[in-house]
Amino acid sequence: MPKSKLVMVQGKTMGTYYQVTMVLREAQLSKPDYTLSAMQIEIDKKLELVNDQMSTYRPDSELSYFNQAKTSFTVSPATAYVVKSSLALFEQSEGAFDVTVGPLVNLWGFGPDKRPNKVPSDEIIASQQKRVGSQYLSIEGNTLFKSIPDLYVDLSSIAKGYGVDVIAEYLQNIGINDYLVDIGGELRAKGVKPADKQWTLAIERPVAGQNVQRLIQIGDNAIATSGDYRNYYEFDGIRYSHTIDPKTGKPIKHKLVSVTVIHASSMMADGLATVITVLGPEAGFEFAQKHNLAVFLLVKQGEGFIEHFTAAFKPYLFEEK
Repeated sequence: MPKSKLVMVQGKTMGTYYQVTMVLREAQLSKPDYTLSAMQIEIDKKLELVNDQMSTYRPDSELSYFNQAKTSFTVSPATAYVVKSSLALFEQSEGAFDVTVGPLVNLWGFGPDKRPNKVPSDEIIASQQKRVGSQYLSIEGNTLFKSIPDLYVDLSSIAKGYGVDVIAEYLQNIGINDYLVDIGGELRAKGVKPADKQWTLAIERPVAGQNVQRLIQIGDNAIATSGDYRNYYEFDGIRYSHTIDPKTGKPIKHKLVSVTVIHASSMMADGLATVITVLGPEAGFEFAQKHNLAVFLLVKQGEGFIEHFTAAFKPYLFEEK
């Protein structure tokens, strides 16, 4: 039996952590390209590039240059691809997924700006909504266009997933076929661990402390979870989620606390989890069924939670024998 070894590379990117767990075969263990330091350098380089392309926190990223431009800016094929995918999700979700919603996110105190000292008025919300809408964003080749000058694009709801796909592709290109890539909780798995053990993942129960709601085995797929149980604040006893509904310009108010999506692409899993979170428990579940998506929802009821999952999700649930 050839020896193989489970190794891990960790670091920081996109305001969060990354962790790449992989299985190296015996022949790879002795090669200089497969040392942890050599792979770490490559992984960091690839994630740095994604940040240089799509970060809104870097004033000289491609996306920041487009946001500062009045009409158009030509970007890399990678940024164009992620924007094009975002526009497709905008269409498919009838506006629930909108990468131009940044001004509203900032208005409610979930962006780089500070938390507001009072809840924004309907007038202020309406004036900010005039600057929001992916219908004002278009793309030709690798050039992004805006039809209103202060349109602002933020890809944070999809770029982390894209980063996971970039790293997964890199590993496959160098002949590593058993891995688990994790960037801030967005995961993509392929193959198995040593001794043919499956990668087993947990869906968290959205309460304080580490509690497992379900164990799952996703096969060669990606998984993304979206939930407001980590990022919210309370004001006058009302809880405000960081997820803004582009249609109302206000934080979502429904009882859907956690959405988990399994998909071949981490970028798509990431974006779709946001779509379903915005749509809420009923419309979100209908959307998942209509598009035959593998989706698991946790809906708050009283002190507990109710599970809903689509037929496409069921095969991934791992029941202890």
